[in-house]
Amino acid sequence: MKRTLRKLSLITLFLMIFLSVLTVNASSNPVTITILHTNDMHSRIDEGDGMGLPKLSTLVKDIKAKNPNLLLLDAGDTIHGKTFANLVKGESIIKLMNTIGYDAMVPGNHDFNYGYSRLIELAEQTANFPIICANIKKDGEFLFQPYIIKEIGGKKIAIFGLATPETLYKSHPDNTKGLDFINPSNAATGIVNELKNQVDFIIALTHLGLDAGSEFTSEQLAKEVSGINLIIDGHSHTELTEGKMIGSTLIVQAEDYIKYLGRVDINFASEGIKMKASLISKEDAADTVGDSKITQLIADENKSQGSILKTVIGSTTVELLGERQFVRTGETNLGNLLTDAMRILSGADIALTNGGGIRASIDIGEITIEEVLEVLPFGNTVVVKELKGSEIISCLEHGTSKYPEANGSFPHVSGLSYTIDVAKPLGQRITDVKIGGRALISNQRYTVATNDFMASGGDGYTWFAPAKNAGELGGLDEVLAEYIKSKGMIAPKTEGRIKVVDSSKMVVYIVKKGDVLWRIAMNHGTNIYEIIKLNPEELTNPDLIFPGQKLMIQK
Repeated sequence: MKRTLRKLSLITLFLMIFLSVLTVNASSNPVTITILHTNDMHSRIDEGDGMGLPKLSTLVKDIKAKNPNLLLLDAGDTIHGKTFANLVKGESIIKLMNTIGYDAMVPGNHDFNYGYSRLIELAEQTANFPIICANIKKDGEFLFQPYIIKEIGGKKIAIFGLATPETLYKSHPDNTKGLDFINPSNAATGIVNELKNQVDFIIALTHLGLDAGSEFTSEQLAKEVSGINLIIDGHSHTELTEGKMIGSTLIVQAEDYIKYLGRVDINFASEGIKMKASLISKEDAADTVGDSKITQLIADENKSQGSILKTVIGSTTVELLGERQFVRTGETNLGNLLTDAMRILSGADIALTNGGGIRASIDIGEITIEEVLEVLPFGNTVVVKELKGSEIISCLEHGTSKYPEANGSFPHVSGLSYTIDVAKPLGQRITDVKIGGRALISNQRYTVATNDFMASGGDGYTWFAPAKNAGELGGLDEVLAEYIKSKGMIAPKTEGRIKVVDSSKMVVYIVKKGDVLWRIAMNHGTNIYEIIKLNPEELTNPDLIFPGQKLMIQK
C-alpha cells in the first residue's frame, strides 16, 4: 500500500514539474497581437472618401484569419455626420459595427450630437461591444464603463477610454449638460495605477487629437502619464503613417472617413515588447471585395429610410462649396447662401454661422433633401439673439483668431461685411465692419440669426449665451431647404463680404481728377482686378471713379 502511495506521489510530482515546464515555455513563447483601429469615421460608410465599411470588414476578416490574436477598436466621431446615421440617431452605424466585430469604442465629441442619453441608450441596448470612457462622470459616477481587460494570445490587454473636454463646446452644450469632463491626464494616472500590476499591456483609446491649438492632446497625455504602451487616437484627423513615439508610448491615428485602416502589430518576446504601426490605405484596398453581408445591411437600411431623402427641392447652376478647407478659412458661396437663408427667413439684421457646421459641398444640378442634410447634419435650429455692435465685433475677432489656419469657428455672414487685417495683433484685426452697407455702431443693438449651437455659447461664442432671445425658427436644414425651394434655381457667389488685407503692405490712394483705374493700377505695379477685389463696395462700377475717392492698393 505504501509503495503504491509512493508511486502516486512520484507521478503527481512528475506531472506538476511537467506542467510547470509547459507553463514556463508557453509564457516565454513569443506572441504577436494585432490591433486594428479606425477614427473620425463620421458615418462615411460607403466607398468614396474612404474605403467604405464593406471593404473594411473584409480586410478585418482577412487579417484575423492570419492572426486570430486581434482587436478592432474605434477612437470616436463615428455615429454622426451623414443622413444614414442621423435619421436613426446613430443606431445604423452601431449595428454595422456589431456585425464587423468591433471590440470597443471611445465616444468622440460628435457622438454626443444626439445627446448623452441617446449615447448611453445605444451603449446599453444596441452595441455588442463596450463604449468606454474614464474621464466623464455624472453625479460623481462614471457615465460609461471606464476600461476593459481582454485576454488574448495568453496576454492581458487593458483598454481605457478618454474623451476630449472640448466636447463641452464642440457639441451642442445641451448634449452634455450635467456632465463633468475630468482632465484626461489626471483620469489616466488613476486608471494606469489601478491596471499596471494586473495586465501585460495598456492601451489608451482616446479622442483627444494632436492639434497644437487644443488644450488637451494625446501627445500631452503621453508626456504626463507613464505606463501607457499605446495610444489609439482621434479628433484631429491626423495621418500618422508609422505612428509617433513619445518616450516609450506609441501614438497612432488613421486620419478620417476610413481613408485608412490603422494597424499595430505588438510582439511579446523574451527580450521585451516591440510595436510596429502602419496604415492600410483605401488604395491598398482597391481590389478588395466588399463584405456582402455589410453591403446588404447598408442597402436594407437605406431602403427603410424612405424615398423622402431623394425629393428634389431646387437646382444650382454652380457648385456650392462646403469643403472643410474652404469653409473654415474664408467666404464661400454656400456659406453666403446659408446665412442669407437664415437672415431673410428670420427677419434678423444679420446672420452669423460657424464654418465648422458646414460639412459638405453640393454639385451642380438638382438639389435633394439628402444633400441638404449632408451639408447640415447636426440637427441644429435657427435662433435669433440681440447683440450690441461691440459684441458682434468680439464674435468676429474670436471666429477669425486662428486665421489663416483652418478653424471650425470661422464666421460666415449675411447682411454684414468685415475685413481681417493680418498685420494687426489678435483682438484688433477686425476692421471696416458694415451692417446693411453702413458702419457698425458699437453701442447699438442688432438682431443676429445664428444656429442654436452657437446661441448656447458653442465653439467659444460666449457672447450669445447671455444675450436676449429675439425669436426661433425650425431646423437649420429646413430653413436652407425652404429658401432653396422658394428660389427654384440658384447661383450664389462670393461677394467680398469677408476681405483679408495686410495693412503693412497696403497704401491708401486718393483718386485725382483725370485718373482712370488702369493707369492707377499700372503706376502701383498691380492690375485693376486686384484693386477691385480689395475695394468691392467702392468699385461696384469700375468705370466710374471720382476725385477724392479712397482706394486700398497692395504695395
